[in-house]
Amino acid sequence: MKIILAPDSFKGSLTAAEACRAMAEGVARACPAATVVSIPMADGGEGTADALAAATGGRMIETPALGPLGEPRTGRFALLGDGRTAVVEMAAVSGLPLVPPAKRNPLHTTTYGTGSLMAAAMGAGADHLIVGIGGSATTDLGAGMAQALGVRFLDAASHPLVEPMTGARLADVAAVDLSGLDPRLAACRIEVACDVDNPLLGPRGAAAVYGPQKGASPADIAVLEANLAHVIGLIERRIGRTIRDLPGAGAAGGLGAGLVGFCGASLTGGIDLVLAASRFAERLAGADLVLTGEGRLDATTARGKTISGILRLARPAGIPVIALAGAVVDHDALGPLGLAGAHAIAPADMPLEQAMAEGRRLLAETAERILRAWQRP
Repeated sequence: MKIILAPDSFKGSLTAAEACRAMAEGVARACPAATVVSIPMADGGEGTADALAAATGGRMIETPALGPLGEPRTGRFALLGDGRTAVVEMAAVSGLPLVPPAKRNPLHTTTYGTGSLMAAAMGAGADHLIVGIGGSATTDLGAGMAQALGVRFLDAASHPLVEPMTGARLADVAAVDLSGLDPRLAACRIEVACDVDNPLLGPRGAAAVYGPQKGASPADIAVLEANLAHVIGLIERRIGRTIRDLPGAGAAGGLGAGLVGFCGASLTGGIDLVLAASRFAERLAGADLVLTGEGRLDATTARGKTISGILRLARPAGIPVIALAGAVVDHDALGPLGLAGAHAIAPADMPLEQAMAEGRRLLAETAERILRAWQRP
């Protein structure tokens, strides 16, 4: 029997690689003769770099970068096993958890550090960047990122704005100068792992939908919307194309639009990028069963998350997929996915803190129980 283990992380409890190891323990107890292939998964958010480094024999590289408030931090990116593909997670240096709750306000946060990670990745030899843009603290249209890569933003007197760009500082931009853009970008393919389809502006845009989650008040949102509209107009005139309405342009406070406008990036589903980079379809061949999982299975599972991507490849091949999760919230909503099973690893009456602390044991025991049942005639 060939069994594919392809879980996402169980947030706050297990990384995807740790979840693979826990599942493998359970499978080994139930079916010691099975061939087990572990492929840690992610869908573009937190954990994508680690998952792809583990899946491809790559490595994590640390580098100095600025955090979302402009503070010095140590960032990290993955250089994958091919030596030419790097994975940058914007959340590593521009993410919301890096900002203390009392200081959260996207008027004052920057993506500058994300641009520094991209530059460092190209310096390490990468000519293909996968940029995961989930979990942002920012609404700066990727202007900070662009600054770190050589773009200059000029005020009304044609003086460069030298402080890292933020949502508030967008109001001071009178012109965009791309002449200093890092020349390595011209030979670099950039794919943006994006799991939302919001445009940049309007009621479904970056400021209106995600601003409140980042600490913006209604008044702040109005300012951010105006600033985004102002600068995207300058960018679109400079590059000669409209990008504000692209699906995903509003992701990460407009970083999606910024990566397209400044770097020529393409926006695509995060799970699709991870599946391709990990050669999932190739490694799936000949499998008898796939075990996947994540922290919570609910109605959103079908909307571009890891499990839905795995099913798109496994179902046509007739390979059953069983999902394990910390909690299974809505079995009816999961029905159309076509899972062969969906199992909560923790008893319903177990406190959340205990379940997260004992995640490895619970996941291993559930995988063992599933495999023993699966082998019965």
